[in-house]
This record gives sequence, C-alpha cells and structure tokens, in this order.
Amino acid sequence: MTHKAHVITVSDRVSAGTMMDASGPALVKLLESGGFLVTGPTVVADSEPEIAAAILAAHGQGSDLVVTTGGTGLGPRDVTPQATSSLLDYEVPGLGEAMRRAGAEATPTAVLSRARAGVRGRCLIINVPGSVRGAGDSLEAILAVLPHAIQLLQGDTAH
Repeated sequence: MTHKAHVITVSDRVSAGTMMDASGPALVKLLESGGFLVTGPTVVADSEPEIAAAILAAHGQGSDLVVTTGGTGLGPRDVTPQATSSLLDYEVPGLGEAMRRAGAEATPTAVLSRARAGVRGRCLIINVPGSVRGAGDSLEAILAVLPHAIQLLQGDTAH
C-alpha cells in the first residue's frame, strides 16, 4: 500500500514571490524516492493561522504524512512548531530528537531547531528546517521508520 504525503513550505519570502522554493521540491523528491505518493509543496507565510490551515487541509485530504519545511528556528517569525502543536493529539519526540542528532553531526547549530513531530488522528505531522540541507538531512534521518509509523497509526500493530 502506498502512503500519501503532503509537503508544506513555510516562508515569508517564498510566499511573497521574492525567493524560489528549494526545500519543498527537494522533500517531494526525497519522499517519492521513499515510496510515498506526494502532493505539494503548498507554500504559506510564517503565520500560525496559515500554517495550521495548510496542515488541516492536507490532513482533510487524506494525507498519512504531512511534512512542513521552514519556521523551526529561534527567530520571531519562526512559528511552525507552535502552529503544529496546537493541532496535535500527541507528540512523537523521538523523531525530533533523531532529526536534531543527525543534523548536529554536520552542523552544530542544528541543535537549535525546534522541529517537532506528532500525530493528529491517524496522520503523522513532521516539521523540518527550511534550508535544503537541513530539511533533507532531517527527513533522511527518519525516512526509513516513517512507513512503519504510518502502519501503526492505521491500526496495523502486528509485528
């Protein structure tokens, strides 16, 4: 069974058209190489209501996995974790820890990422950094466990 994923790029500059989206398309390719049927990237500004609405729309369209890229740092406009937290039934902290650990091997500042992962209904929602390298490294660090996580969320708990 092919799992459905949706990518959301969170960026004021990309949403304003002053910068090209590089991380969103890179994540689409990475997820497709992992066997996912991928839609997006949807582009939204660094705005809690816009981010939440995009996540809810992807969830409502039957996505098994929603991956956001951008807005996970310490800047005043970095609100993706807050928008995500407001929607989660519960968090999956090990995924965020694995992403930060993998990123820190290449870039010490990766430990500053507030990327989180959690569940809404039967949908896994993951935040990754906005840089192409940070987004790719983060997703690659957990890509192998995502199909299993989704199977568990769908009720397939026989291992």
